[in-house]
Amino acid sequence: MQHHWKELGSYGTLGLELALSVLFGLLGGQWLDGKLGTGPWLALLGFGFGVAAGFRALWRALRRANREADRADEEEREERRRYHARGRRP
Repeated sequence: MQHHWKELGSYGTLGLELALSVLFGLLGGQWLDGKLGTGPWLALLGFGFGVAAGFRALWRALRRANREADRADEEEREERRRYHARGRRP
């Protein structure tokens, strides 16, 4: 049961990670724009990097979830094989 709560927690932080990536990228770009006087360009660039970092985190979580689902499917298939092999014995 505790394993399921741990998984839920790791996926629950995904939205926070996405939002913070975008926010930090945007605010960092705005700060640099203020220091360098480059207008909105670095803020837009920071926003783009933040979005890219957030979606990278989303992609990694999706890949991890797919690996876990494949592993669970394989375990279920193996359990079915063992069950059917026990049923054939005289």
